[in-house]
Amino acid sequence: MANFVKLKRSFGKLIGITLALVFVLTPVTLFAHGPKGHGNMGINALEATKKGIELYDRLLAGEKLDSTWEIALSDIKVFMRDRGNEEEIVVQFSRTEGDPRSVFIFFNQKGEYSGSNFTGE
Repeated sequence: MANFVKLKRSFGKLIGITLALVFVLTPVTLFAHGPKGHGNMGINALEATKKGIELYDRLLAGEKLDSTWEIALSDIKVFMRDRGNEEEIVVQFSRTEGDPRSVFIFFNQKGEYSGSNFTGE
């Protein structure tokens, strides 16, 4: 029963973080120039966040990430990075305890998954 309560609390945190991101990123998406605008990106930050959360959930369900990634999740960041001659969107999930502290999920300009790791490189 205690594990269920922890799981329910963790799920509530994830939903809260997701909703906060939606409210923060919605104005960015509304005022963006679309996929043909800046940098010719086919994916925006909100879409990358959604895809990142879906993959993160699959990693948790498949036990590729241990339970502290769900219980101690503290932050989700979305940012761009240059990869030579192209840009990539990075979704970073951070936790308050355990090592490593962050897992990074990468998407290319078309919105396709291009990798993940614990270093961000």
